[in-house]
Amino acid sequence: MIDTSALTGESVPREVEVGSDILSGCININGVITAEVTKEFGESTVSKILDLVENASSKKSNSEQFITKFARYYTPVVVIIAVFLAIIPPLVIDGATFSDWIYRALAFLVVSCPCALVISIPLSFFGGIGGASKKGILVKGSNYLEALAQTEIVVFDKTGTLTKGVFNVQEIHPEGVSKEELLELTAYVESYSNHPISLSLKRAYGKEIDNGRISDVEEISGHGVIATVDGKKVMAGNIKLMKMMDIPYFKGELIGTAVHVAVNNKYIGYIVIADEVKEDSAQAIKELKAANIKQTVMLTGDNKSVGSKVAKELGLDKVYAELLPADKVEKLEELFSQKSTKGKLAFVGDGINDAPVLARADIGIAMGGLGSDAAIEAADIVIMTDEPSKIATAMKISKKTLKIANQNIVFAIGIKIIVLILSAFGIATMWAAIFADVGVTIIAVLNAFRALNVKKL
Repeated sequence: MIDTSALTGESVPREVEVGSDILSGCININGVITAEVTKEFGESTVSKILDLVENASSKKSNSEQFITKFARYYTPVVVIIAVFLAIIPPLVIDGATFSDWIYRALAFLVVSCPCALVISIPLSFFGGIGGASKKGILVKGSNYLEALAQTEIVVFDKTGTLTKGVFNVQEIHPEGVSKEELLELTAYVESYSNHPISLSLKRAYGKEIDNGRISDVEEISGHGVIATVDGKKVMAGNIKLMKMMDIPYFKGELIGTAVHVAVNNKYIGYIVIADEVKEDSAQAIKELKAANIKQTVMLTGDNKSVGSKVAKELGLDKVYAELLPADKVEKLEELFSQKSTKGKLAFVGDGINDAPVLARADIGIAMGGLGSDAAIEAADIVIMTDEPSKIATAMKISKKTLKIANQNIVFAIGIKIIVLILSAFGIATMWAAIFADVGVTIIAVLNAFRALNVKKL
């Protein structure tokens, strides 16, 4: 059994045998594997992932800040106008004095100082980033916070993002015995094994195992375990074990890994072990749809039946399953064509396999609590609590921050234009000019502090 969850997102360990292909970077869980290297390092899965991250990062387009563009043209223009205002009118207007027009030009310059914009706009975003950090959301730049408000499509990884990434007992289906007895016998027969499935069964049983009740334990690799419990021959394993022992078993479609159990060659039921959906995943999707997100999509390396079940349970719009890291990037490129020109696409993931997609998306959001270093490094936003519902919270903070920044822009520019005109006509005094500069800056800064308050969202 090998754990490929970091590379493919499969929540359940994959079974391999002689002749099977294994990916570099997977983890051997039990047994000894002798593997033949078939590709050079440059062609390996991990190397391809790193290459995808580097290339994806170069494609990312960041929205330029309005103030940078504004200040580039604004400052030289107002300085030139102030010079003309001080020199030209006294030369062309009868009775005009240089002292009067120089005073007007100086008042004009004081008003035109872009302090309110240069200080309050970045401060609004810093406030938003600080407010987000209070909620356990780390934003790596104000441009990502700004872009979050324009998100139209949110794409999720499954394992470790919408689900816990730890598979537990989900269903117990007994035949001729009680649920408690089926689980007890299965936990006892699996008690000597360190296999992840055995561990989840013992965890579900939750009681101390009395080893005196168990004897003649035989683990059959790739099949299951046979042991004598209280004098009964108990067999627990997959369908291969049931076929080997010629025991009729349940053949319906099961979502997850099924452990079939028989006692003295008589079938007594099965236990389904699967990845568990996070408590707030359904709420997260609901809140995103309420926030006018056009599409919620899931990309997973897990099989179709598991992917479809989770998507249906959570109310996702689309699901693409059985994807490798490169396939996820391809699907993301397809989804890019489905958003508007100004709209943004956000991807949420946690594994090594998600790093290329996180880097390629307009906004990459990583689960930081249990996420891999590669995913956290490639992401633009990191959710430290591993709660998907924090994505909607981040979007609310983003919209609030953008609203405050726009208020400051409109307020500062509006007041300045009015006082600039009044200064040019000699109506506004230097006191009015100082208010339009320092006063407006103080008001805008105080308004920017509102972005820090994230209690009422």
